[in-house]
Amino acid sequence: MFYQIPSFLLDVIVGLLGGACLLRLYMQFHRVPFGNPLGRFVFAVSDWIVLPLRRVVPSVKRWDLASLVAAWLLVLAKFLLMWLLMGGVGRWAVLPLVSLVGLMQLAVSGLTALLIVYAVLSWVPNASSMLHDLIARLAEPLVRPLRRFIPLIGGVDLSVLAAIVLLQVVAIILGNLMQAAFTLG
Repeated sequence: MFYQIPSFLLDVIVGLLGGACLLRLYMQFHRVPFGNPLGRFVFAVSDWIVLPLRRVVPSVKRWDLASLVAAWLLVLAKFLLMWLLMGGVGRWAVLPLVSLVGLMQLAVSGLTALLIVYAVLSWVPNASSMLHDLIARLAEPLVRPLRRFIPLIGGVDLSVLAAIVLLQVVAIILGNLMQAAFTLG
C-alpha cells in the first residue's frame, strides 16, 4: 500500500502533465489551432515546463522537441521517485531507458484514448461540431492509412477499431520491453 498509492498518484499527475506535453507536440505537428478550449488547456498545463526548455531545445521542422523532452523528463521524474520509494533497489542507470519506454507507453495510451473519443463522438449526433472537428483532425492521420485496406462493412467503418487493436499490440510489446529494461537494473 505504501508503494501503490504514491505510484497511482504519480501515474495520474505524470499522465496529465506528460500527456499534455505529448498532445501539444502532436497538435503542433498536425498544425491544429490552439484557440479552442482543448488547446488552451494544453498550453495552460504544459507552458511551465515547455517554455523554459525551448530556450535550449530547438524545434526541428514541425517537431516541437521541447514538448517531447518535457514529457520524457516528467516520466523520468516519475520513475526516479518510484525508484526512491522502493529504496533505490537496482541500478539507477536504467531509469532513462525505462523512462523512454514509459514515454512510448504514455503516447500509446493517449492515442488510444483519442481514438475512443473519436469513435464515441461519431455515434453522438448532437456533439459539438468544434469538438468533433478538433478530434477528427487529430484522429484522422491514424485511421486514414487503414481505410485503404479495411472496407466499410455494412456501412460501418472498422478502421478505428483496427487502429485501437494495433495500438494495443504496440502496448503489449512496450510492456515486454519495460520488463526487459527493469531486468537490466
